[in-house]
Amino acid sequence: MRDVFAQVFSNLRANKLRSFLTMFGILWGVISVVILSATGEGFRRGNQHVLEELGKNIAIVWGSRTSAQAGGQRAGRQIFLTVDDARALARESSMIAVVSPEIQRSLTVKSLYNSATLGAMGIEPQYQFIRTIDIEHGRNFRFTDEAGALRVAIIGADATSQLFGTRDSIGQTVEVNGLPFTVIGKIRKKDQDSNYSGPDNDKIFIPFATMQRDFPRLGVNPGVVSDIIVAPYPWVIDQLPSILDHRTTRIDDIDWPLQREVRRILARRHGFESDDRRAIDMWDTSLQSLMFGRMIQTMKSFFSMVGIVTLALGGLGVMNIMLVAVRERTREIGVRKALGATTRQIERQFFLEGFLLTMMSGALGFAAALGLCALVNLLPMPARFEGMVLTWQSGATAVVVLTLIGIVTSTYPARRAAQLPPVEALRFEM
Repeated sequence: MRDVFAQVFSNLRANKLRSFLTMFGILWGVISVVILSATGEGFRRGNQHVLEELGKNIAIVWGSRTSAQAGGQRAGRQIFLTVDDARALARESSMIAVVSPEIQRSLTVKSLYNSATLGAMGIEPQYQFIRTIDIEHGRNFRFTDEAGALRVAIIGADATSQLFGTRDSIGQTVEVNGLPFTVIGKIRKKDQDSNYSGPDNDKIFIPFATMQRDFPRLGVNPGVVSDIIVAPYPWVIDQLPSILDHRTTRIDDIDWPLQREVRRILARRHGFESDDRRAIDMWDTSLQSLMFGRMIQTMKSFFSMVGIVTLALGGLGVMNIMLVAVRERTREIGVRKALGATTRQIERQFFLEGFLLTMMSGALGFAAALGLCALVNLLPMPARFEGMVLTWQSGATAVVVLTLIGIVTSTYPARRAAQLPPVEALRFEM
């Protein structure tokens, strides 16, 4: 092996330009594979993070209008969801892990320093954990806050800045439509571009029971809610990819078991047909995440194929340069065979020379790619991009592809060298 390494470096020194161009093909191919894979993974994670700022695998359920007659009632009837509907979903569905009703109002909030009109959300404590309401300072709502219908509030980051500036808001009193509320928490600044009622940064959250008592929805019967948030069990989400047709490209075309389960329970309570998809509106973030994941995976596969093709072209360069080396060293091969070298020894020497040249170039490519990724990750990242992320799966794939290309491109020149007849090789002249 020492002699093989010496021969490889001797050939590289003897033909510097040719060696550089040969190694550059492999090096650039490896850089392409790593950079493109890392870019695709960075976009995937960035978009997944943004989607989860709204909530991870949740569905928002609204009442809508029926599209068909049912139970002697006309089509076009408005469906109003209630607190009892939320309790029925939690009690009767085997698919739903967490349910929380929600009341939304636009209310005037005043502090000692400023005032603002904010979106006010009446929520139950379990809502905080399925809707990514992460507290930066203070505490979350407790079930005792809900049970006692206490006048406490959690405020979004931008709303806190507007009401209190740089002051500490925890423990301060704010007036919500004239009623005093104690601030118990501040939500961290959220990079949120998906919402159904405005960004959480601009909202104030209060216990559902307090909202229902102090600020019920106007113009509707008591107990009517704005919407219901549901979160399915993990096993339900795990079944989703196998349920969906890979040819499906529109989320609106999908009607999966969770949606049918929600309609089945609510249809019985409100007197509409369970297959009337217009009676209940649902926004399911798990569907959105899956469809987006498919798009990102397609993009990553395309990037990977581009990188592999580039790497394969670099491998062809190695094969060509090894064929040239075989031709230039024909007399050397003849002398070695005349002195007793076997065909296997000749083949092994030229194979190892080509393979080592490929792997050395690949190692330099990996080092350069990792350095570029590290430099890019030092820069400010745009929304929906978490930087250059190289996973171990992508790294292993690049190593396997590089090894296969090294084997394939080194085997043919090695066999050509080993099959040269000694007499013909000794008589060869360049």
